[in-house]
Amino acid sequence: MRAMILESFGGPESFREVVLAKPVAGEGQVLVKVHATSVNPLDYQVRRGDYKDYVPLPAITGHDVSGVIEAVGPGVTAFKPGDEVWYTPEIFVGQGSYAEYHVAHESIVGLKPKALTHLEAAALSLVGGTVWEALITRVNLQVGETILVHGGAGGVGHIAIQVAKAAGARVITTVSSQNAEFVKGLGADVTIDYKQTDYIEAVLAATDGKGVDVVLDTVGGDTLQKSPLVLAQLGRVVSIVDIATPQNLIEAWGRNASYHFVFTRQNRGKLDDLSRLVERGQLKPVVGAVYPLSEVGQAHARLEQKSNGLRGKIAIDVTA
Repeated sequence: MRAMILESFGGPESFREVVLAKPVAGEGQVLVKVHATSVNPLDYQVRRGDYKDYVPLPAITGHDVSGVIEAVGPGVTAFKPGDEVWYTPEIFVGQGSYAEYHVAHESIVGLKPKALTHLEAAALSLVGGTVWEALITRVNLQVGETILVHGGAGGVGHIAIQVAKAAGARVITTVSSQNAEFVKGLGADVTIDYKQTDYIEAVLAATDGKGVDVVLDTVGGDTLQKSPLVLAQLGRVVSIVDIATPQNLIEAWGRNASYHFVFTRQNRGKLDDLSRLVERGQLKPVVGAVYPLSEVGQAHARLEQKSNGLRGKIAIDVTA
C-alpha cells in the first residue's frame, strides 16, 4: 500500500511517500480501504513535534478515515466486507490514516452517512466527534441557550454552529467579514468581525448585557482569560485547544462558571449521533480544498497559514 511516512518532526517537507505491506485485521478488527482522510490542527501539531513523546518515528499519522471495509477479523459482528464506514483512528495508538489501508477495532467504526461523500465524511469524523463531545456530552447545551463559537468559519467552528442550531441554541460567532454570509448560511444568528470589533462588547450588546451560556474556544490565546467577561451566571466554557500560557480565571469565580477541556475520545455512538443529524439535513461538512495523498505536506502547509482563505476543512483524496 502507498503511505505517507513522517520520518522526522519538523516542517511539511518531513513526509515521504513509501510502499508498505497491507495490514491484516486481527481479533475484533476491520481492514478498511481508505478513500479519504483530512487535515486537522492536531495533524500539524503532531508533525512538528508537539506530541513527540507519544509518537515514535517513523510513523504514519492522520486522524480521519472514510472508506470501505475490505476484510474483517475473527469475532467481528457489526460489519462485513463492502460496508462504507467512517471513524477517527485511536489517537497516539498505532497507524494513522495517511495510507491506502487502515486497521481499526470495530468499536470505534461507524457506518458512513449515505448523504455524504467519502471526502465529506473524512472532513467530519474528528471535528464532528470533538464538537459532539464538547457541546452535547460536556456542557449539555440546551434549547434556548446562547453560545459563542470562536472561529465559526473554521473546521471545528462551522460544524459547531450546525450542531448548536440542531440542539436549539442561539449562535453568536466570531469570523472575519468575508465569512459572515458563509456562517449565516450555516445558521449563525449573530456574527462578529473579530478584526474590527471588540467581541466582548459585541456579545454583551447582542445579549442585552446578560452574556452567553456557553463559550466554545477553538482559537486559544487569551480566549480562556477573556471568556468570563462574556459569560452569564452559571455559564460554561469548553476548550479544544492546548493551554500554552498561564490563565488568570478569577473572573470566572464570580460567575460560578465551569470549564471543560476536550481531547476527543473515539466511539461509535458519537458517529451514529452525527449521522442522524446528517440524514435529517441538519449537518453538512464543508470541504474547502482537496489534495491527493502525495501532497499531504502541502495540505499541512496551507492549513498552518493564518490567512489561508479556507472555509471548512481540507480533505485528502487517497484514491487520486
